[in-house]
Amino acid sequence: MTDDECFNVGPVVSSAHLANSAMPEVSEMEFAMAMGNHAFQRWMTRCMDAAGASGMAPLEIQVLHLVHHRERPKTLADICLVLNIEDTHTVNYALRKLAERQLIEQGRKGKEKTVSITAAGAELCLKYGKVREALLIRSLKATGIDSSEVSRLAALLRAMSGGYDQAARAAASL
Repeated sequence: MTDDECFNVGPVVSSAHLANSAMPEVSEMEFAMAMGNHAFQRWMTRCMDAAGASGMAPLEIQVLHLVHHRERPKTLADICLVLNIEDTHTVNYALRKLAERQLIEQGRKGKEKTVSITAAGAELCLKYGKVREALLIRSLKATGIDSSEVSRLAALLRAMSGGYDQAARAAASL
Protein backbone atom coordinates (compact mmCIF):
# COMPACT_ATOMS: atom_id res chain seq x y z
CA MET A 1 0.00 0.00 0.00
CA THR A 2 1.41 3.37 -1.01
CA ASP A 3 1.35 6.51 1.12
CA ASP A 4 -1.30 7.98 -1.19
CA GLU A 5 -3.55 4.96 -0.67
CA CYS A 6 -3.23 5.25 3.12
CA PHE A 7 -4.55 8.79 3.08
CA ASN A 8 -7.37 8.31 0.55
CA VAL A 9 -10.13 7.99 3.15
CA GLY A 10 -12.86 9.80 1.23
CA PRO A 11 -15.11 12.48 2.66
CA VAL A 12 -15.08 13.05 6.42
CA VAL A 13 -18.59 12.18 7.58
CA SER A 14 -20.32 10.97 10.75
CA SER A 15 -22.83 8.75 8.92
CA ALA A 16 -21.35 6.64 6.14
CA HIS A 17 -24.80 5.24 5.35
CA LEU A 18 -26.00 8.77 4.50
CA ALA A 19 -22.85 9.55 2.51
CA ASN A 20 -23.65 6.56 0.32
CA SER A 21 -25.83 8.74 -1.91
CA ALA A 22 -25.84 10.64 -5.19
CA MET A 23 -24.16 13.55 -3.40
CA PRO A 24 -21.86 12.37 -0.58
CA GLU A 25 -20.49 15.91 -0.26
CA VAL A 26 -23.73 16.90 1.47
CA SER A 27 -22.98 14.43 4.29
CA GLU A 28 -19.51 15.90 4.56
CA MET A 29 -20.98 19.40 4.78
CA GLU A 30 -23.60 18.29 7.35
CA PHE A 31 -20.89 16.85 9.58
CA ALA A 32 -18.84 20.03 9.25
CA MET A 33 -21.92 22.14 10.07
CA ALA A 34 -22.64 20.03 13.17
CA MET A 35 -19.05 20.38 14.37
CA GLY A 36 -19.06 24.09 13.54
CA ASN A 37 -22.37 24.66 15.29
CA HIS A 38 -21.16 23.03 18.50
CA ALA A 39 -17.88 24.96 18.39
CA PHE A 40 -19.74 28.21 17.67
CA GLN A 41 -22.14 27.69 20.59
CA ARG A 42 -19.25 26.86 22.92
CA TRP A 43 -17.43 29.97 21.69
CA MET A 44 -20.45 32.25 22.21
CA THR A 45 -20.95 31.17 25.83
CA ARG A 46 -17.25 31.43 26.69
CA CYS A 47 -16.90 34.79 24.95
CA MET A 48 -19.90 36.09 26.87
CA ASP A 49 -18.40 34.73 30.11
CA ALA A 50 -15.19 36.65 29.31
CA ALA A 51 -17.27 39.76 28.58
CA GLY A 52 -18.69 39.56 32.10
CA ALA A 53 -22.04 37.77 31.75
CA SER A 54 -21.65 34.14 32.66
CA GLY A 55 -24.38 31.54 32.39
CA MET A 56 -26.05 32.76 29.22
CA ALA A 57 -27.30 30.18 26.73
CA PRO A 58 -26.26 30.45 23.06
CA LEU A 59 -29.79 31.40 21.98
CA GLU A 60 -29.92 34.18 24.58
CA ILE A 61 -26.64 35.55 23.20
CA GLN A 62 -27.85 35.41 19.60
CA VAL A 63 -31.13 37.08 20.53
CA LEU A 64 -29.32 39.80 22.51
CA HIS A 65 -27.11 40.66 19.53
CA LEU A 66 -30.12 40.66 17.20
CA VAL A 67 -32.12 42.94 19.49
CA HIS A 68 -29.12 45.31 19.56
CA HIS A 69 -28.80 45.15 15.73
CA ARG A 70 -29.47 48.61 14.26
CA GLU A 71 -30.81 49.71 17.67
CA ARG A 72 -34.44 49.38 16.57
CA PRO A 73 -37.23 47.66 18.53
CA LYS A 74 -37.93 44.09 17.41
CA THR A 75 -41.02 41.90 17.71
CA LEU A 76 -40.96 38.21 18.58
CA ALA A 77 -41.94 37.49 14.96
CA ASP A 78 -39.02 39.62 13.69
CA ILE A 79 -36.53 37.71 15.82
CA CYS A 80 -37.89 34.29 14.87
CA LEU A 81 -37.91 35.19 11.18
CA VAL A 82 -34.34 36.49 11.12
CA LEU A 83 -32.95 33.57 13.15
CA ASN A 84 -35.13 31.05 11.24
CA ILE A 85 -36.64 29.65 14.44
CA GLU A 86 -40.05 27.95 14.38
CA ASP A 87 -40.39 27.37 18.11
CA THR A 88 -41.37 30.83 19.31
CA HIS A 89 -41.49 29.64 22.92
CA THR A 90 -37.69 29.14 22.93
CA VAL A 91 -37.16 32.73 21.78
CA ASN A 92 -39.78 33.97 24.26
CA TYR A 93 -37.91 32.19 27.05
CA ALA A 94 -34.62 33.78 25.92
CA LEU A 95 -36.30 37.21 25.91
CA ARG A 96 -37.60 36.63 29.43
CA LYS A 97 -34.10 35.68 30.64
CA LEU A 98 -32.57 38.76 28.97
CA ALA A 99 -35.21 40.99 30.54
CA GLU A 100 -34.45 39.48 33.98
CA ARG A 101 -30.81 40.48 33.45
CA GLN A 102 -32.03 43.96 32.44
CA LEU A 103 -30.28 43.66 29.07
CA ILE A 104 -33.47 44.30 27.10
CA GLU A 105 -36.73 46.12 27.83
CA GLN A 106 -40.23 45.62 26.55
CA GLY A 107 -42.26 48.17 24.68
CA ARG A 108 -45.09 48.41 22.16
CA LYS A 109 -45.52 49.23 18.51
CA GLY A 110 -49.27 49.58 18.12
CA LYS A 111 -50.75 46.38 19.50
CA GLU A 112 -47.52 44.39 19.15
CA LYS A 113 -45.06 43.85 21.97
CA THR A 114 -41.51 44.85 21.12
CA VAL A 115 -38.12 44.50 22.76
CA SER A 116 -35.24 46.97 22.72
CA ILE A 117 -31.70 46.91 23.98
CA THR A 118 -30.96 48.65 27.28
CA ALA A 119 -27.79 50.63 27.98
CA ALA A 120 -26.48 47.64 29.96
CA GLY A 121 -27.30 45.31 27.05
CA ALA A 122 -25.55 47.57 24.54
CA GLU A 123 -22.49 47.79 26.81
CA LEU A 124 -22.38 44.00 27.13
CA CYS A 125 -22.59 43.63 23.33
CA LEU A 126 -19.69 46.07 23.02
CA LYS A 127 -17.59 44.09 25.53
CA TYR A 128 -18.43 40.85 23.71
CA GLY A 129 -17.32 42.47 20.44
CA LYS A 130 -14.00 43.48 21.97
CA VAL A 131 -13.33 39.97 23.30
CA ARG A 132 -14.36 38.54 19.91
CA GLU A 133 -12.00 40.87 18.07
CA ALA A 134 -9.07 40.12 20.39
CA LEU A 135 -9.45 36.35 20.57
CA LEU A 136 -11.26 35.16 17.46
CA ILE A 137 -10.88 37.69 14.66
CA ARG A 138 -7.17 38.30 15.21
CA SER A 139 -6.41 34.57 15.22
CA LEU A 140 -8.53 33.95 12.10
CA LYS A 141 -6.83 36.81 10.26
CA ALA A 142 -3.44 35.38 11.25
CA THR A 143 -4.29 32.15 9.40
CA GLY A 144 -4.52 34.08 6.14
CA ILE A 145 -8.15 33.15 5.50
CA ASP A 146 -9.47 35.17 2.56
CA SER A 147 -12.41 37.24 3.82
CA SER A 148 -14.12 37.03 0.43
CA GLU A 149 -14.11 33.22 0.75
CA VAL A 150 -15.72 33.53 4.18
CA SER A 151 -18.41 35.73 2.65
CA ARG A 152 -18.92 33.25 -0.21
CA LEU A 153 -19.25 30.40 2.29
CA ALA A 154 -21.83 32.38 4.28
CA ALA A 155 -23.89 32.98 1.13
CA LEU A 156 -23.69 29.28 0.25
CA LEU A 157 -24.84 28.26 3.74
CA ARG A 158 -27.78 30.70 3.59
CA ALA A 159 -28.78 29.27 0.20
CA MET A 160 -28.48 25.71 1.46
CA SER A 161 -30.61 26.55 4.51
CA GLY A 162 -33.41 27.32 2.05
CA GLY A 163 -33.05 23.84 0.59
CA TYR A 164 -33.25 22.28 4.04
CA ASP A 165 -36.34 24.39 4.86
CA GLN A 166 -38.05 23.30 1.66
CA ALA A 167 -37.16 19.64 2.30
CA ALA A 168 -38.46 19.96 5.89
CA ARG A 169 -41.82 21.24 4.60
CA ALA A 170 -42.00 18.37 2.13
CA ALA A 171 -41.13 15.83 4.85
CA ALA A 172 -43.87 17.26 7.08
CA SER A 173 -46.43 16.56 4.36
CA LEU A 174 -45.54 12.86 4.05
